[in-house]
Amino acid sequence: MLFLYRCLTFFLFPVFLVIIFLRLIFKKEDRVRFKEKVFSSAFRPSKNNGRKLIWFHAASIGETLSILPLIEEINNSNKNFEFLITSVTLSSANLLEKIINQKKQISITHRFFPFDTKHLVEKFLDVWEPNLVCFVESEIWPNFLFAIKKREIPLVLVNGRITKKTFNRWKIVPFFAKKVFNNFDLCLAASEESKNNLQNLQVENLIYIGNLKFSVNSKVKTLDGSNKKILDSSRVWCAASTHEGEENIILKAHIEIKKKYENTLTIIVPRHISRCFYVKKLSKKFNLCSQTLNDKDLISRNTEILIINSFGVLPKYFEYCKNIFIGKSLVEKLKCVGGQNPIEAAKSGCKIFHGPYFYNFQEIYNLLNAHGISEQIDNENELAQKIIDNFKKPKKINNQQIELLNDHGNEILKETVKKLSLFLK
Repeated sequence: MLFLYRCLTFFLFPVFLVIIFLRLIFKKEDRVRFKEKVFSSAFRPSKNNGRKLIWFHAASIGETLSILPLIEEINNSNKNFEFLITSVTLSSANLLEKIINQKKQISITHRFFPFDTKHLVEKFLDVWEPNLVCFVESEIWPNFLFAIKKREIPLVLVNGRITKKTFNRWKIVPFFAKKVFNNFDLCLAASEESKNNLQNLQVENLIYIGNLKFSVNSKVKTLDGSNKKILDSSRVWCAASTHEGEENIILKAHIEIKKKYENTLTIIVPRHISRCFYVKKLSKKFNLCSQTLNDKDLISRNTEILIINSFGVLPKYFEYCKNIFIGKSLVEKLKCVGGQNPIEAAKSGCKIFHGPYFYNFQEIYNLLNAHGISEQIDNENELAQKIIDNFKKPKKINNQQIELLNDHGNEILKETVKKLSLFLK
């Protein structure tokens, strides 16, 4: 089966090249750094400095943010490490560029993850020579895993997430799945469901600790003073990480809320900011005055739909707006992969609303719902009514709930560091 996979990746490599160049045309790839995906890395910037290298591979923004507290904790205990983070998406690369500039006390390098074909895998490992490799969540790439194991480099699955959908795919090739996953020296499951699915795939060295995303620090970020002053003159709520089909519902909810509170301002943060143009066009269709806000822009006074066109700014709006709708939860076609991470909003003291489709974050929402932090709505009328009710009686921040989530996250972080430390000697 491995031979077949290697043949498949070899023959698909030209197709991958075509896809990359098409993505370049649509500005979904970095015009210079795309080469890292198809030609691998030609050099390691700090090689032979005496430090050991820990490599984390995290596909996108959520996974990347979840490993940053882990990197900080390891760095605090031992300065003899440097860190390589690989990711796939342009958005994660842009975010990491900002983070690396802010955390100059930690030696972090970012590279795009190369295509999982044998010649790129070998070249990548020859160049970087990691001392420990951690793949995050559901990033399972057989050529890399077998090559890492062959070189006897410690390999850990961190915050492993194997959903029912993913499990059903691996179940088609159970013998191969067992061989692939047992390349890991340790698998740290993010949820009970993932632990059970990994057990059913006969994965060894498996431990359930909890979701590492609870350990992400919710650092207070405040809005520009001028923008805050403008927002203070309105009743403001926020729809975060929205997907196609949801903005239509959000705008209808806005119109309903306006019947009660004329000075309502709705902030929309699309999950993919390339869709800002679409959201603005949709707002115009509803005869709503909208503004696409870029980084460092000032909010216009007549704006009622504010569309955020920047990365890494959600904490500012979570800090300001205590009524938050979290997207990818009202679109039925995404019900098997629905949900976006609500933890950051929860740790900011927000009241969270979500649709019925949150499969990817089932256990997290179960915890938040149990503590009254989040609540399900099924349509724009329910959402509008919940926001109206909260505008009437603003939610008081429950610091005990925030402390509970922080303590939970710290326990998961400490236990994860403890397990990784076995491979860091």
